Amino acid sequence: MAQPDNKKFFENLSGAGKAIAVLTSGGDAQGMNAAVRAVVRMGIYVGAKVYFIHEGYQGMVDGGDNIKEAKWESVSSMLQVGGTVIGSARCKEFRTREGRLKAAHNLVQRGITNLCVIGGDGSLTGANLFREEWSGLLEELVQQGLINEEAAQTYSALHIVGMVGSIDNDFCGTDMTIGTDSALHRIIEVVDAIMTTAQSHQRTFVLEVMGRHCGYLALVSALACGADWVLIPEMPPEVGWEDQMCQKLSENRAGKKRLNIIIVAEGAIDSNNKPITTDCIKDLVVRSLGFDTRVTILGHVQRGGTPSAFDRILASRMGVEAVLALLEASVDTPACVVSLCGNQAVRLPLMECVQMTQEVQKAMDEKKFEDAVRLRGRSFENNLNTYKLLAHRKPDSELPNDGAPYGSSFNVAVMNVGAPAAGMNAAVRSAVRVGISEGHKMFAVNDGFEGFYKGQIKEIKWGDVGGWTGQGGSILGTKRTLPAKYMDKIAEQMRIHNINALLVIGGFEAFECLLQLYEARSSYEEFCIPLCMLPATISNNVPGTDLSIGADTSLNAIVETCDRIKQSASGTKRRVFIIETMGGYCGYLASVGGLAAGADAAYIFEEPFDIRDLQSNVEHLTEKMKTSIQRGLVLRNENCNENYTTDFIYQLYSEEGRGVFDCRKNVLGHMQQGGAPSPFDRNFGTKISAKAMQWISKKLKESYRQDEGRVFANSEDSACLLGMRRRALVFQPVMQLKEETDFVHRIPKEQWWLKLRPLMKILAKYKTSYDVSDSGQLEHVVRNRTKELDAAI
Repeated sequence: MAQPDNKKFFENLSGAGKAIAVLTSGGDAQGMNAAVRAVVRMGIYVGAKVYFIHEGYQGMVDGGDNIKEAKWESVSSMLQVGGTVIGSARCKEFRTREGRLKAAHNLVQRGITNLCVIGGDGSLTGANLFREEWSGLLEELVQQGLINEEAAQTYSALHIVGMVGSIDNDFCGTDMTIGTDSALHRIIEVVDAIMTTAQSHQRTFVLEVMGRHCGYLALVSALACGADWVLIPEMPPEVGWEDQMCQKLSENRAGKKRLNIIIVAEGAIDSNNKPITTDCIKDLVVRSLGFDTRVTILGHVQRGGTPSAFDRILASRMGVEAVLALLEASVDTPACVVSLCGNQAVRLPLMECVQMTQEVQKAMDEKKFEDAVRLRGRSFENNLNTYKLLAHRKPDSELPNDGAPYGSSFNVAVMNVGAPAAGMNAAVRSAVRVGISEGHKMFAVNDGFEGFYKGQIKEIKWGDVGGWTGQGGSILGTKRTLPAKYMDKIAEQMRIHNINALLVIGGFEAFECLLQLYEARSSYEEFCIPLCMLPATISNNVPGTDLSIGADTSLNAIVETCDRIKQSASGTKRRVFIIETMGGYCGYLASVGGLAAGADAAYIFEEPFDIRDLQSNVEHLTEKMKTSIQRGLVLRNENCNENYTTDFIYQLYSEEGRGVFDCRKNVLGHMQQGGAPSPFDRNFGTKISAKAMQWISKKLKESYRQDEGRVFANSEDSACLLGMRRRALVFQPVMQLKEETDFVHRIPKEQWWLKLRPLMKILAKYKTSYDVSDSGQLEHVVRNRTKELDAAI
């Protein structure tokens, strides 16, 4: 097939004759192994030699068996393992020139001039210094007679690409570092467990989480569990915070809340840069309020455990991108880091990121805390702004009421539509509390549009949504019923309750509902109000957004189950598992779940396949099973093909693999839809819901007709879907998204994640074509705020 001119494919990039070494350095982080695996397999795939450097820089200095060539099978079954299999160590010797001289000698002996370093800012700074000194080190080695002139010429340039592995998410230039999401999983698991015991005894818990210089973990876990108070280094509390905190704790208790959670980053400080410890908070609460208070320090639990689906996908994407960056590097290319911006992999100059990270600490030392927050980047800043919006309820006297009907407030209804998705409740809670803070009266609609036309609408208060963030499913109740048949009754209920704006949280049905309401505006003035939709579905099949609330929780359920299923066969003979996932006609769960679980194939509707493809997959697996690989994993989306059913594929693999491997099949079913929401879904739901409510407030002010005393909005841009598009959150009119939608199969016509499918195939040893048009551009760290960034998460 001819490849279009405007696309760039990596087949043109060859690694032949090149040697790449991968090392992990500094503190370990879950997902490092997934990054190592991706570097090794992508490197071997493009024809390069790949080496492990065991024990970080120490191994590079010591040489010998610490630097070993990696084979394809060397990284088998390490995707699901936490920590780093190749070891990590703090190395004082590498900080000296003598140490770096030894390291350079060890690399040149093996012909290694490409380094992939996975670690924090200290490890990456060390790598950059090594690169800058490289030519001088080689000269010294020639003078000492350790290498000859020819070797110095051949290996004259050292190329470095970094990936940030740090659970603290303390590196500027990337939205998420490898390991952060998994650490949040550990924290939230603990918080959810503590909540049940705290409720039983009406206790206050003070939790210390990691983050000596960065409060990201504390901030996001506070957002994700609805903590009463959070203390982080970037935002020291104002003078008199002790009284404010105690007042808030006692108000919450008075409002029938049986527990209090206070989250403290280990580096928390007050406005005089004095440390705030968990014990001093405990003493304060006991002394001032007399509450039964306990302290829990999470410590190294946060670093441990298996990596989350997000970290596996992030690390796999980054690992492949790192190899591409090394293949494209020239003598003049600065050392770069591969990072994540929104939903996109980008390359940034390593030292720009390091300098900015160091500036954050400098700003904090100089008590310029606002600068520190801005330098941390948009992801941190937006989390902080959302937390501030939700954390403190304003007294009624401070609530705005300018230009509102009847001199009081607007009435905003919130509802769920479609199938339940984890994170819906976090979104509802956020909408209710932000709405109340903005001065609106919030109404909850039970059971979707079915409840709407039956009048199941009631006012919902601040305290009614307490503790909702960690609840799975939909507390409001949700139905798939579309409004078309009940327009008269729905319009009547809108009149009765004087609904001025509507926020719909749901999947593809919610999108159809908004379209129907928009199209009915010509007949019903009641629908001429701001309408907003938030995508919430495990299938991730809504147009206008790269991600939906609930999809991350579902991916984690799939990945966890695949891990267990693979482990169930350990010690037995070679085995292949055929696993069926949900998703309707959308192959997102099968494809991205396949990438995170290390699948050999994932069959989806969007990529048609025939019997020849099935045959070649079986043959490919048979060949792999003749090596040391023991396990195979094949995912199948439930609607990928009406004839090639899960049973058919199972029988085909069983027959064709006879004598080499045996088969088992599993249909995962509704376990993919249940469970407590993941930290990502809680956070994503909370943030986009807060943003949607601010948009609704703005639209209400714009469309309020003072003379008529009512809201009237009938433009296209007053009925929008809020979605994540590449790097930003964007409000898109649903009428415009209609063109981008395949209504028969209930999927968008174009889906970004199809670009990730070749990664799964490459990492499973298939020859494939991979479009790298999006990558390859070295960008710069953004310092000044731009409109695009203001619109971002």
